[in-house]
Amino acid sequence: MSVTLAPLAATESATLDSIGSPMLWTAAIVGVLALLALDFLITRRPHDVSMKEALAWSAFYVALPLAFGGYVWSQHGSERGVEYYTGYLVEKSLSVDNLFVFMLLLTAFAVPRALQQRVLLYGIIGALVLRGIFIAVGAAALSAFDFFFLLFGLILVATAVKILRDALAGKDHAVDIDQLRSVRLLRRFFPVTGEYHGTRMTARLDGRRALTPLALVVAAVLATDIVFAVDSVPAVYGITSDPYLVFVTNAFALLGLRALYFVLEGALSSLVYLGHGLAAILAFIGAKLVLHWAHLRWDSIPEIPTLMSLGVVVGILAATVAASLVARRRQRDRELSSSAR
Repeated sequence: MSVTLAPLAATESATLDSIGSPMLWTAAIVGVLALLALDFLITRRPHDVSMKEALAWSAFYVALPLAFGGYVWSQHGSERGVEYYTGYLVEKSLSVDNLFVFMLLLTAFAVPRALQQRVLLYGIIGALVLRGIFIAVGAAALSAFDFFFLLFGLILVATAVKILRDALAGKDHAVDIDQLRSVRLLRRFFPVTGEYHGTRMTARLDGRRALTPLALVVAAVLATDIVFAVDSVPAVYGITSDPYLVFVTNAFALLGLRALYFVLEGALSSLVYLGHGLAAILAFIGAKLVLHWAHLRWDSIPEIPTLMSLGVVVGILAATVAASLVARRRQRDRELSSSAR
């Protein structure tokens, strides 16, 4: 049997119509810009974020997407509602991995606590811009050729294998600043001050304009945003083909990271099985994309329903957290036993 690369638009039931009307797109973009402006106002005065402040903003950034999901469900039906909530849950899970890398970078660069949320904000803005570009490219690719479902699926499976391999090997996640390409490139062309100068990216050094360490850590964070965009956008396209839902789930997952970082700062290192869980999620969604591509080719091959995807993702996350908590408790017990001897 010969297989042709048919345009997706000509393939029956390949994708659903987007719910993103011009008004909804405008509202989403304006809303994202307004929230970013609000975050800039909050971080304009550097300060150490208290747990009370972090919890309050985290609650706001969780309530907002949940409420929006209620709107999607009521106005566009349960199928789109399930797609939205599943996509948001997947993106929020991957964003925790973002936070873990951000934590390593902030520690490696010895970023003062008062400046950490400003660095996180720059990272969130970079991630939003990059994912917006990837979403547009992905939508164009999927609307042109259904082969990209297979390509996205294989990317996710390959990423899952790498993450799992690193997790099983117990790879050291310490960051060597001098080995970061973004840092080496900037140092080649610009002098760098030895200390931070508040939220300023540049300062005077021996009469010359020089970069501050804040500029270096922001560059390093933006470089990691590129890697995460490659994984996260195909992942949510494995849940829904609607570019609007892909955009809003990414935006909502990212916007709350600044506050969530300070809530989970101590707990992130305790999620010892985070890599295993993310690998399982990405492998599952990758398989879902491959099956979807095959279903478009051959009707006899089944697809994985979105509701089942939601159940699998929730189950993997619950197992990841539970296993991490058990492992952490056993480690504490062993440490207590050793100290008692």
